[in-house]
Amino acid sequence: MVVKLQRPILVGGLGLSFSLWMLDSWHDSIVQVGEFGLLSALAVGGGLWLFQQNRPKDSLKQLNDMLVDRATVESAIAKTETVINQLAQEAENHPALETLREQVAQLLLELDRQKIKVAVTGGKSVGKSTLIQVLEQNLETQNVVSLQETPPLFREVGEKFREVGENSDAAILAEVAKSDFVLFLTNGDLTDSEFQTLQQLKAANQPTILVFNKQDQYLADESASILLSLKQRMQGNVVATAASPIAIKVRKHEADGAVQEWMEQPRADIQQLTQHLGEVFAQQRQRLVWVTTMRKAGLLKAEAKNWLNATRRDRATPIIEQYQWIAAAAAFANPVPALDILATAAINAQMVMDLGKIYQQKFSLEQAQTVAGTMGSLMLKLGLVELSTKAISTVLKSNAVTFVAGGVVQGVSAAYLTRVAGLSLVEYFQQQEIAIDSGTGLNLENLRQTLQKVFQQNQQIGFLQGFVKQSVKRLLPEVQQVEVVGIQKVVG
Repeated sequence: MVVKLQRPILVGGLGLSFSLWMLDSWHDSIVQVGEFGLLSALAVGGGLWLFQQNRPKDSLKQLNDMLVDRATVESAIAKTETVINQLAQEAENHPALETLREQVAQLLLELDRQKIKVAVTGGKSVGKSTLIQVLEQNLETQNVVSLQETPPLFREVGEKFREVGENSDAAILAEVAKSDFVLFLTNGDLTDSEFQTLQQLKAANQPTILVFNKQDQYLADESASILLSLKQRMQGNVVATAASPIAIKVRKHEADGAVQEWMEQPRADIQQLTQHLGEVFAQQRQRLVWVTTMRKAGLLKAEAKNWLNATRRDRATPIIEQYQWIAAAAAFANPVPALDILATAAINAQMVMDLGKIYQQKFSLEQAQTVAGTMGSLMLKLGLVELSTKAISTVLKSNAVTFVAGGVVQGVSAAYLTRVAGLSLVEYFQQQEIAIDSGTGLNLENLRQTLQKVFQQNQQIGFLQGFVKQSVKRLLPEVQQVEVVGIQKVVG
């Protein structure tokens, strides 16, 4: 009966115990080599045996699990072109168009790229430069591999490059995203920042190997423990290296009793890493290129969509402001005891249609009325109507003119809620794919979440005070505005 051990801690413990037993058995025949005893040699040997049994396969598996081929990538590039063309149609002189078109043209050329780009990244003093030098001397596929070192991640605030600018962590990771493969170096157990960054790379489908470099700077049992911890946290896909091992002292005893000593530089220990990289590049080179090109297409599409959304938002903002003041005037002229957003459904329905045209969401009048009514119901159920009315009343509570006017609270509230509804629609439309032909498929859960988010963003007291002040100026006669503004300054 064959029993296969699958618990790494148990296997590690058995390996270390075996090493210690061997040390005890051979104690009398130990021949010291330099300053390293047999304990280190056995522990390192046990560690190598243990982790050779769990060689990193995750990168290959991760790539195999990605359902991507040339046709899929070409489709992604075509969708990116659709967004760029839409931007050109709506803002033909947009300053970003030329660059966007150059980048999307480059993506088509990327599909036939032969050279693999490998980003070597990590924190300070982890050995990135040295590892690149050693790999370039040892990789058999160096003619088709480009190793690129990034600036160090996780710099402390106050250093030359802080958390903004071209060498910020975000900017570095944005460059890393353009690579086909990532070697992430650490020289010890993972910090929280390192772990979170590795999780980001994983979420972005970035094939990555975690490299535990400088393992020779630890005692053998400490190195094995750290490596085991890294494998457990990263679920494999970890290799240990010593790109520039510490020089060791060698002592030679001559027959005449003389002793010679010198320092000797061990060879770099990167065999496991080079073997794994060789397998990946030999088996998955084309897939690596496709995955990277698809990732770049997604990033470029998002950039183009952001430009397009900004252009559309500039056109949408005046429309929202127009309808918020129409709603304010209607509610002010015909105040009701308890403001009901459904009372302004006709106004909001027209706003829905106008905003839908900007965002390529073609609503009929009936559909727009349904959307407006749905948003009104959601506002009531979420308590936004009551909350906004109370907040606005608080701002105006010391204003005698307001209560004489009677409909100011209702008018300001109608304007405010219409504004929230409009901004929520804009936010909701921006989340949708570009150039959708129909606005019939409304996702109520997404709309509910968007309403809550926009409402919270527009609940700051400073914004409310400014909005109330602007609304009152529109609703009250000129002679009353001076008194209202004075009272607001006292209340604020």
